[in-house]
Amino acid sequence: MLNTKYYGLTTLITKTAYFCRRNKNLAEMYRTHTCGELRLEHQGKEVTLAGWVQRKREFGGMTFIDLRDRYGITQLVFNEKTDSDITEKMKKLGREFVIQAKGIVRERSNKNKNIPTGDIEIEVTGLCILNSSEVPPFTIEDESDGGDDLRMKYRYLDLRRAPVRDTLILRAKMAHAVRSYLNDLDFIETETPVLIKSTPEGARDFVVPSRMNPGEFYALPQSPQQLKQLLMVAGFDRYYQIVKCFRDEDLRADRQPEFTQIDCEMSFVEQEDILNTFEGLIRYLFKEIKGIEFEDFPRMPYSEAMDNYGSDKPDIRFGMKIKDLTGLVKNKGFQVFDNAEFIGGICAEGCSEYTRKQLDSLTEWVKRPQIGAKGMVYVKYNADGSFKSSVDKFYSPEELKKWADLSDAKPGDLILVLSGDKEKMQKALGDLRLEMAGRLGLRDKSVFKPLWVVDFPLLEWDEETQRYYAMHHPFTSPKPEDIPILETDPGAVRANAYDMVINGVEVGGGSVRIFNKELQSRMFKAIGFTQEQAEYQFGFLMNAFKYGAPPHAGIAFGFDRLTSMFAGLDSIRDTIAFPKNNSGRDVMMDSPSVIDDSQLKELNIKLGVKE
Repeated sequence: MLNTKYYGLTTLITKTAYFCRRNKNLAEMYRTHTCGELRLEHQGKEVTLAGWVQRKREFGGMTFIDLRDRYGITQLVFNEKTDSDITEKMKKLGREFVIQAKGIVRERSNKNKNIPTGDIEIEVTGLCILNSSEVPPFTIEDESDGGDDLRMKYRYLDLRRAPVRDTLILRAKMAHAVRSYLNDLDFIETETPVLIKSTPEGARDFVVPSRMNPGEFYALPQSPQQLKQLLMVAGFDRYYQIVKCFRDEDLRADRQPEFTQIDCEMSFVEQEDILNTFEGLIRYLFKEIKGIEFEDFPRMPYSEAMDNYGSDKPDIRFGMKIKDLTGLVKNKGFQVFDNAEFIGGICAEGCSEYTRKQLDSLTEWVKRPQIGAKGMVYVKYNADGSFKSSVDKFYSPEELKKWADLSDAKPGDLILVLSGDKEKMQKALGDLRLEMAGRLGLRDKSVFKPLWVVDFPLLEWDEETQRYYAMHHPFTSPKPEDIPILETDPGAVRANAYDMVINGVEVGGGSVRIFNKELQSRMFKAIGFTQEQAEYQFGFLMNAFKYGAPPHAGIAFGFDRLTSMFAGLDSIRDTIAFPKNNSGRDVMMDSPSVIDDSQLKELNIKLGVKE
């Protein structure tokens, strides 16, 4: 016998839900319509709805309940004509109760133009409580009163909110469109393993102990890179996969420990084939999902991106290009400039009226450790044609006019100047450029400006380890014309690589692959691998190249990033059904968590004792 003190209301409601199926006042099915589809043309029709109680409002002798499902909200109305038994059930209802309601569609006297069903309401003739609910920890509404941590803990409730749910529906539509486009081009969707070999070049792997092979570990894939290359060796010709990937790295708004890629590879292609094919994919997605068509996709060399925008993922929705002022302003007695390797500036249009307080705020902003500048020089090109700067004692108005001409400034504009190490200051100016654009409202989320960034460096030098690393990955092919200097001047070698950038976000990247064993060996040597290291980590791929690997190339798109861009979100978190927080924790399931000693023993793992 049930403990009615503990089970009381739940037992009653469960029994009620069961017998609702036999209740002649309700339909045999749970619902005849969804809560988002009824309109004035259904007036007078008897319908049955099911869903969650969004809110309950009482006005004198009338009670209104907003009933919600994934399709929308419909208003239920109870009045003096409502059967007393139904009224008694209605009084028990609270937020998030799951109910079934039968009734007649009526025209609303007080219409709600904010929802599609706002012209009608349901005059209730039957009511069944399918399940009760405790008061939720936050309101299940578009604008919730729950903070990020609370909503993450109760993510299954957060997913009931329309903005979150709609983003996941958008994600599903995008996945369908991706498959439609690639299937029509004869790509083969192929699953690759989730338990693979650890290859520690690049980000940290998540590792998985093997019970059957004591002391040995699998890794979760950071990408299916080598596997898709093996599929090209196997003759699959065109491969794609919407695939989960894993990287154990520090998190931020556009990173999660597990994320999803649109992963693609093609054989018998050159760079131009890849760019055209996947430019086509992005055009297709924007047209199908957002009704937007692009005129062109500019192609910008990496060197130009760094010189003009201070970033390898430039936002070209606005101008404000970086101008090199070094030759113009050095050796004029201003020691800060005279001792600098590089002096660069940007022109903020229409900002000459910035106050000292605003300029001091910007100076403090560029001095933050994340930016790394030691200070900032400003030049106001006033509306009357005069100049006011923080370096007036060193530079005459005639000299400042030359600054303005080189910076494409006109009366009413403001020039902001940083100096120091070239590479560091280009990046700092790039960050300042984005900050100013944000303050000036130039980063409109409804405007999309895509481009390809090409001709990246193949290798980058690391001072700490005193060796080169592959900028993308060690399977990226050098530009054919740069192969002769791979050993003599490795830092000057350009990669046959490409990134797709939209609005300052890298949404995809790839490269033409090395498919020749000899060139792959030279690449491994350039990044400091011994023959034994290369054989241990990548021997299976090198062996495959012995058996006729075709020329091939590929690309991978960050599916979460693309979805967040289409949804107008700043973070990828709400594009994922069950994301992790900024510490990599699933606060809903309380994971990662300690596991039982018996499991550790079975896996031959011994944990050190903390002192």
